Amino acid sequence: MAFGRRAVPVAVVVLVWLLLGQALITMVVETAASTAGGAAGAEEEDSDQRMHPQSFLFRDGNPSTTTARQKRSSGKMPKLRFQPADIERHQGYWNNVAQSTLARQLDKNQLNTNVAKNVILFLGDGLSIPTLAATRVFLEDESTELSFEKFPYVGLSKTYCANVQVADSACTATAYLAGVKANYGTIGLSAAATLGDCFAQNNTDFHVQSIAKWAQDYGMATGFVTNTQVTNASPAGVYANTANRNWESDANVRQDGFDPAVCPDIATQLVHGDVGRHLRVIMGGGRREFLPNTSTDSEGTPGRRTDGHDLIKHWLHQKRSAQHRKGGGGAAYVQNRDQLLKVDAEDTEYLLGLFDANHLPYHLDDADKVKPTLEEMVSKALDVLERGSHHRGYFLFVEGGRIDHGHHNTQPVRAFDETVEFAKAVELARRRTSLEDTLIVVTADHSHTMTMSGYSSRRNDILGINDGQQAEDSLPYATISYANGPGYERNVDHDGRLNLNQVDMHQTDYKFPSTVPLGLETHGGDDVAVFASGPWSHLFSGTYEQNFIPHGMAYAACIGSGRTACGDQ
Repeated sequence: MAFGRRAVPVAVVVLVWLLLGQALITMVVETAASTAGGAAGAEEEDSDQRMHPQSFLFRDGNPSTTTARQKRSSGKMPKLRFQPADIERHQGYWNNVAQSTLARQLDKNQLNTNVAKNVILFLGDGLSIPTLAATRVFLEDESTELSFEKFPYVGLSKTYCANVQVADSACTATAYLAGVKANYGTIGLSAAATLGDCFAQNNTDFHVQSIAKWAQDYGMATGFVTNTQVTNASPAGVYANTANRNWESDANVRQDGFDPAVCPDIATQLVHGDVGRHLRVIMGGGRREFLPNTSTDSEGTPGRRTDGHDLIKHWLHQKRSAQHRKGGGGAAYVQNRDQLLKVDAEDTEYLLGLFDANHLPYHLDDADKVKPTLEEMVSKALDVLERGSHHRGYFLFVEGGRIDHGHHNTQPVRAFDETVEFAKAVELARRRTSLEDTLIVVTADHSHTMTMSGYSSRRNDILGINDGQQAEDSLPYATISYANGPGYERNVDHDGRLNLNQVDMHQTDYKFPSTVPLGLETHGGDDVAVFASGPWSHLFSGTYEQNFIPHGMAYAACIGSGRTACGDQ
């Protein structure tokens, strides 16, 4: 090849072409990368906008200003004005709220280090933190405080059990009552015992005793109240040592192939066990676990026992014999609300109330009010325990157990209403007792998979649809939903999700949407709150293992074999 008069070597020409080609490739790649980067940046920006939507908050009703993406993400919702209350528009309002909170927090500098003469442990079964938040809206408003949320000290309890990430009510009861983490499904046994192992249950080396036993050893009066069966997992943690929470009567033990004489059932332990027979107050449901299957109770429901024993008669005989030997107050057995309210606590040393064959009905379902409320049971329990405690004080365990059942059925209206009833009982107890000598601790055993989601307006119906946006299938969705449970079948069919605008979500039996189909919703594994008020309540702030709770209460009351306030002082 020649240029002008001088020839250029072939090698040089090849080199030039290679360099030009490399430059061209580099330019193309950089241009492509720049374009891709711009697209990625735009996508990231768009993604961020979708994660934090605003279009539904500020729609002006002009279709020309609404992009296709906004239409898809926000859906066709009614025009709303997301406006705060008039008083909340002023910064002075929020400053005053903060200053009031500051004053309340500063009061904590005055620590109450009195000995806790009385200890009351309230257990909201399944009372997760999202349940608290949703119940505030259900009750009145997002800013509402439930009675125990006004307690000065709040902590977080880690709820896992020895062998599971997500706990049940049995192993957790062993933790928050006996101070030891246990295996799933077991009660009052260390983690050396596994579910269903009768021989392990019979090994007393594996037995752990609850704070009720520690209190009894000190001479305190003890009792428990629940709106579930008195043999259910949570109350059983007060008095039972069992390898299976389902062994509520001898029939259950036999069904699993074991001898009830070797592994006594939970009802038998309540009446004849070392802790159970010394309880002054026992109230809840579960009559069927105490009666033989050849008889029926006062409401016509047959008993479940196959050993022929009527444990209610055993209890009455036991208490009347004790009264005959040593004198003192009488023993009362009651089966309905009217009988309970008529109990004369001044003449009653022992009180057994079995108000249903099964669990007590949900508060919403007891329209005739034939069953006592949790608040009424707590009131009468305090009457009896205050009479019988003398100078030694008392320990009372109270369970609001039907919160849990509402969630298992993905029926939040029941769970929220039961939470309100639970809060009433706590309020009564705090009002009836002194901050100077009565420690009250309020907590939960585990959480649930319920969640509040979306960007609804303030005070939007917590049992209704999210009023801020629709899903990308152009259908509304509920503010409340569950990760799993029976609500899946009712809200999804072969064509997709059902239109919730065509459903009465306020029905008490309506099952809210869930993501995974299950016959019953499961528990959740997140931490639960612990609220405390009274002597040494500051011990319950922070984050700790669930099994710390009875140790903290025992420290405050100077009971048990561990470190106590009295020993330290």
